[in-house]
Amino acid sequence: MRQLLPQLFSSLQSRMILLVCLLVLPLTLITGGLHTLMIGAVLEDEIGKRALQSARVIAQLPQVKEQLSTGDPQGILQSLAEELRLETGAEFIVIGNRDGIRFSHPLPDRLGKEMVGGDNERALVLGEFYVSRAIGTLGPSIRGKAPVVAQSGEIIGIVSVGYLLDDVEQVVLKQRLRAASLIGLLLLLGIIGAITIARRFKKAIFDLEPEQIAHLFTERDTIIQSIREGIVAIDRDARVTVVNQQALEILGKKDKQDVLQRHIRDVLPGAKLSKILDGGEQRIDQELIVGNRALIINTVPMIEQGVICGAVASFRSKDEIDTLARQLSQVKEYSQMLRAQTHEYSNKLHTIAGLIQIGHAQQALELISHESAGYQGLIAFLARAVPHPILAAFLIGKYNHAKELHIDFFIDPESQLIDVPPSLSREKTITVIGNLIDNAFDAALNGNRPPQVKLTMTDIGNDLVFEIEDSGSGIVADLSEKIFVQGYTTKGSDRGQGLHLVNLALTDLNGQITISDSELGGAMFSVFIPKAKDTH
Repeated sequence: MRQLLPQLFSSLQSRMILLVCLLVLPLTLITGGLHTLMIGAVLEDEIGKRALQSARVIAQLPQVKEQLSTGDPQGILQSLAEELRLETGAEFIVIGNRDGIRFSHPLPDRLGKEMVGGDNERALVLGEFYVSRAIGTLGPSIRGKAPVVAQSGEIIGIVSVGYLLDDVEQVVLKQRLRAASLIGLLLLLGIIGAITIARRFKKAIFDLEPEQIAHLFTERDTIIQSIREGIVAIDRDARVTVVNQQALEILGKKDKQDVLQRHIRDVLPGAKLSKILDGGEQRIDQELIVGNRALIINTVPMIEQGVICGAVASFRSKDEIDTLARQLSQVKEYSQMLRAQTHEYSNKLHTIAGLIQIGHAQQALELISHESAGYQGLIAFLARAVPHPILAAFLIGKYNHAKELHIDFFIDPESQLIDVPPSLSREKTITVIGNLIDNAFDAALNGNRPPQVKLTMTDIGNDLVFEIEDSGSGIVADLSEKIFVQGYTTKGSDRGQGLHLVNLALTDLNGQITISDSELGGAMFSVFIPKAKDTH
């Protein structure tokens, strides 16, 4: 039994039912007990008042006064008292003279005898009207006593109207049984109400126990804090209810209390979370400027039973995403370099193998010597002029890619790129030069001349200067501004991003770009990147 009780009341629903019952049952029992006690007292008081009122009325009857004055020789008072007793429902009506001798009684054999109880003095001596309790010949009773006063003012007798206590207790018992039935009904309603409340409450918390809710809360908080993105949640009044540590760092806040319960427009202005609460559209991977930081934000509504009850915003610094994009771009460049090298050298090896098989070993040696000399010469030049591994590897990749496309790509032998500040972003520099070289490759292949691309680099002075020339058809002067707009292209769909990325990267580098005619017949893009970033 001891083991069964803890299991029985282990669930939240059982505990709530028990708690409500423990609150309802004592209150109902106490209230019911007081009510039954009051019923007894009130009924006894009411019966006493009825008895006294009957005694008053009978004592005022002229017939009673007349018969008491004459001694009632014909026994009229007995028949009158019995008639009134039956009408009023009293247990007895006793009329006595000045000496307390009975002239009426429910039992005729007790007529002419002295009244019993010892409670007549106040009426016969003092002339008072009152209610008393006494034990008479019929047993304990509640009596209403009234003096009979003659016209002269003299007290000539007494009227006693009584109800036996046994009869009174029977009436009280009936009322108490009714009250007990009502108490039982209230207890039953209280238990049903407790069960209903417990079930509804359990349903509102998805049938979870308090321990499960605590575990879920801890789990949720741990998950939110582990996310590298900033998380902010708001309630229906657009006030912040949840914020993780990453969001505090991004927003420049030290403590959660600086953010919680504040309106979202004061915490994350421009997020438009309030509009989502009114049924507005959610935002997916949109840019948001907060202070001097660019964020990429996503917003979604919180829906409960089909009603929007809040919203959640997740965001992270755009710089992180840009860094990932640049790293991916580098991987793509290296991949292209390896692919170009594999393809190009596969062709060379097949050519050398063919020359050997047909007996032209000397030509095969000359080809090997030529290829080796050209490639080794490029590597030696880059090692001397561009002593930066990332930039050098990037240029080798472009060289091999040009070989694969059968483009004559050469770097001005006077070029050098030694004085590159450590603070200068290599990734953004590669973004600029890489997209311009790719553009030059496309232009050279689509031109009317033998495809050629030339790269010139210099670090003399305060700027890094790059010149990329091609043998294509050149650029019309009217398009020199449009070509940097995102999506603008003359090459068909799914293009128009390269020069836009160049423009964005140069903006971050505080650089400039100009377009002019190339000696190769096409266009020449000149790029100027300051070595020292302008902080003004």
